[in-house]
Amino acid sequence: MDCLQDWPEPVVRVQSLSESGAATIPARYVKPSSERPGAEHATSEGAAGIPVIDLAGLAGDSGRCRATMRAVWDACREWGFFQVVNHGVNAELMRRAREEWRGFFHLPMAEKQAYANSPRTYEGYGSRLGVERGALLDWVDYYFLHILPESLKNHDKWPAQPASCRETVEEYCREVVKLCRMLMRVMSMGLGLDVGYLQRAFGGDDEGVCMRVNYYPRCPQPDLTLGLSAHSDPGGLTVLLADDLIGGLQVRRGHAWVTVRPVPEAFVVNVGDQIQVLSNGLYRSVEHRAVVNAEEERISLAFFYNPRSDLPIGPARELATPDRPPLYPAMTFDEYRLDIRKKGPRGKPPLLDSGLHAHDLVV
Repeated sequence: MDCLQDWPEPVVRVQSLSESGAATIPARYVKPSSERPGAEHATSEGAAGIPVIDLAGLAGDSGRCRATMRAVWDACREWGFFQVVNHGVNAELMRRAREEWRGFFHLPMAEKQAYANSPRTYEGYGSRLGVERGALLDWVDYYFLHILPESLKNHDKWPAQPASCRETVEEYCREVVKLCRMLMRVMSMGLGLDVGYLQRAFGGDDEGVCMRVNYYPRCPQPDLTLGLSAHSDPGGLTVLLADDLIGGLQVRRGHAWVTVRPVPEAFVVNVGDQIQVLSNGLYRSVEHRAVVNAEEERISLAFFYNPRSDLPIGPARELATPDRPPLYPAMTFDEYRLDIRKKGPRGKPPLLDSGLHAHDLVV
């Protein structure tokens, strides 16, 4: 872990670059032509876009409940992404959480710098992921927080301003944890496992929870860079509160990128690598990325629901058969994410891609 002690170069705040008035972006942010968000790489989300699922159906009669669960299972298998509405989290709390964080990023730089992070824990105010010297960077500033387990939570790392931010974050996270635990039960059933299987595999009530608030400033050359490079999420389940008005998330679908149009008061949910491993490839983690624009800043709250970091995670024994052997070796989340913490977001890990291509996983 010595390589994770400090950043290899002075950290530059992307917001400062944006507000400098420069007409061009530094070379460190210019992506190779094959990775740029050109029109030839993206399609608009239409009828074939990521599913939107009304979770109110889970409280309906048996037929409606079954149809809602089936929609979640199908989305996890076919897309790895879906949006949820009527999810139980108060819309006013969602709005308040987003605006509290917008308030933080609009504070004077000196106040934000007091929370500058390091790669030892990533907790606090940051502007790069990965510690490789000379790496290409993304057009984003962020704030990263540990939520659970309680032993990792350090309120000294949480911003004191805006004044109600800490209280709002606590309330918001409690509610999203409830949503994640409910989705984990539904997803377990979709694999033919008992309702609590995935939660137990994550450590029961000792799961790991963290949040990264992404701030994408205006960019003078948005066609040359990305807010977040293409990657799959290394953890278990991600619940994203996107900007209602300004889209920026794109999901890989075959050889194209699908632009997600956020539904008001919805969350975007996606499967992470640990769920793909546990499901032996039946549920899919999928590459996604964030684009930026020249006219508007954008903010999003990514809530990561992960296994306890020291528990070995491997394919469920119940899902391994002679015709479908285990596709992935067991390893702890700490072991799994070490390479990602070194290099930052870089596509989907070869371990997961190679396993999928080695077997026919069409279901």
